[in-house]
Amino acid sequence: MNAKILIILTGGTIAMKTAPQLGIVPTSEFADFLRSFPQLKDVADVDVMEYSNIPSPYMTPQMMFDLAKTIDRQILEYDGVVCTHGTDTVEETAFLCDLVLTTRKPVVFTAAMRSGSDLGLDGPRNIIGSVRVASNPESYDKGVLVVMNDEIHTARDVTKTDTGKVDAFQSLGYGPLGYVDPDRIVYHRSTLYRENVWTDKLDTNIDLIKACAGMDGRYIHCSIAHGTKGIVIEAFGRGNLPSYLVPDIITAIQNKIVVVICTRAYTGRVLDEYGYEGGGRHLQSTGAISGGDLRGIKARLKLMALFGKYHDPNEVRKFFAGSMQ
Repeated sequence: MNAKILIILTGGTIAMKTAPQLGIVPTSEFADFLRSFPQLKDVADVDVMEYSNIPSPYMTPQMMFDLAKTIDRQILEYDGVVCTHGTDTVEETAFLCDLVLTTRKPVVFTAAMRSGSDLGLDGPRNIIGSVRVASNPESYDKGVLVVMNDEIHTARDVTKTDTGKVDAFQSLGYGPLGYVDPDRIVYHRSTLYRENVWTDKLDTNIDLIKACAGMDGRYIHCSIAHGTKGIVIEAFGRGNLPSYLVPDIITAIQNKIVVVICTRAYTGRVLDEYGYEGGGRHLQSTGAISGGDLRGIKARLKLMALFGKYHDPNEVRKFFAGSMQ
């Protein structure tokens, strides 16, 4: 008996084509294409839901959160859900859904690097692979997954590493959970680290700042002036910053702003190794929190969920710090 799968469409390149003199733009044809896609009928009993049709740079955290709530409602009638999305922000939407979803059924995000007008388009293959993954009993209780280019990734680890290649999505430092092979879905490892923040709302007043050589404190000053609840700083290496930013960080913490230190490096953890002023150990002594191996864009979303649930900065600090690797 085939699994019953809902495909939720949100837009992105996978739902776009080239228009003369305009370039690649959204079209209204994608839902009809999926409803008549013959290969899908051999994989699962599929329904298609048109949720939105936007380029993924238009996606906001609140829209991601609303999508997660829709998935939690709709999945009650299905064995799994596949969401099609744009590649630019799919890793953020998938991660936020992974944090806030209450279902244990398979939820899979997929996308396309090539539009429906391109040679060798990857969208249809990614959809078939995603429906196969969502239909597989082994995908149960693995959290939100991202399927691209015949690879299965966790929402927490996956990132877009290239602007145009079909193998752009990778879990740097960890590798995929498994593969979509022609004969079966192959899982060759499991993830030992998962977290949930079950909340009824987000607090989106969280900022992200990336460190660069010679930067000053203007962005931290701006965040303080605008009453942000949290600041995520993508620092150098193991989580180090220049000494002259330390007073600004201390001021932010004194204003009850939660400051999380991540790394701008592509792989690895923030670690309290360096004791010089502005080094990772010194920053943590001021009250800044280590982001572990979580990338900055995802630490920002996690703070949004935590502030939506707990409101109190001390509670947010406690739960964020206590959940990091």
